[in-house]
Amino acid sequence: MSFKRFDTEDLVVSSEPVSAPVWSTSAPVLTTFFTSSTQENSTSGKFYLDVFQTGSELDIAATQFSIAFGHKLGSGSLWYNGAVDGKSPSSTIYGQYRTLVLGDEESDLTFGSKTSDYFYAISIDRDRFKESLLPGSFNLKLVNSTTTLHLTDNSSDTTTVSFNDAGRVYQVVSGSNGAAYTGTGFAGQTVSGSYGLFLPDVGVILLNGKALDLSAANGGLNISTALSSNTNPAPSNFRKLYNAINNGDYFQLNYKETISSQFAFVRVRNAEFNYSTNPSYITGSGDLRIADMINAPQAYVTTVGMYNDNNELLAVAKLSRPLLKDFTKEALIRIKLDF
Repeated sequence: MSFKRFDTEDLVVSSEPVSAPVWSTSAPVLTTFFTSSTQENSTSGKFYLDVFQTGSELDIAATQFSIAFGHKLGSGSLWYNGAVDGKSPSSTIYGQYRTLVLGDEESDLTFGSKTSDYFYAISIDRDRFKESLLPGSFNLKLVNSTTTLHLTDNSSDTTTVSFNDAGRVYQVVSGSNGAAYTGTGFAGQTVSGSYGLFLPDVGVILLNGKALDLSAANGGLNISTALSSNTNPAPSNFRKLYNAINNGDYFQLNYKETISSQFAFVRVRNAEFNYSTNPSYITGSGDLRIADMINAPQAYVTTVGMYNDNNELLAVAKLSRPLLKDFTKEALIRIKLDF
């Protein structure tokens, strides 16, 4: 077996961004949504609702995203303990996302220029969004009765990106493809603030509950969030948002990730690798079986093995077809390793 050490210039690292639909169907737009009655009746069903791309009883069902409802004072869900006011699944969800977004337990969540005590959270499944969500690809249609909202992020309208503990922050606005509608209406912000926050680096979309509760005339969806204390509303608040998403039949979202590749250039000089180490190439005494090859040897390169300094095989590259090699030929083989 013949070995050759790579030189410094033989190894090159390259990074390339790629983007594709988030959904496991690989379709650009998710138009069908399913939930699991088993999950809704479980303990986790008190905190969030998983949404699937197909009937949840099927093996091929995969979680696409989850919906949760958070309230600062614990309204809209039953208390854990009747003797402890305000401690409920909705207060836990509020605290969880407040810590994720703001990094503390004291500040209030702000949507646009307005604060809100409650929100709806759409959390994209970790397997779906890879490295991050792609700003400008978010398009969500919400329908409640006769009221319709088309939501997107404002990445195309933003010249300076804001950051917090969750990374980049964009406002959710009424519009499409990362830009707010330019006509009359409530494109950017209602009297209750923007429609939410788009957090691409953690795969989360927070929707402003106050904005969604507004009437259609005021730019809202009239979703009628249940805000009573120590109650178990039917349908639950996150079920109300799910119904609006299901009625809209349109959720578009892409992920973005950087694929790093290492290129290894195997340079085969004219005087190298002209003899084969295949046992059929030589006799038992070590002589070439074909005498004509003594002065004019030929070999066929089929495989390149990559070894470490301990001669341990790390990777194998197969050529698409054997490469004829003799003293009159040189070759340059490029190997690409993605990681």
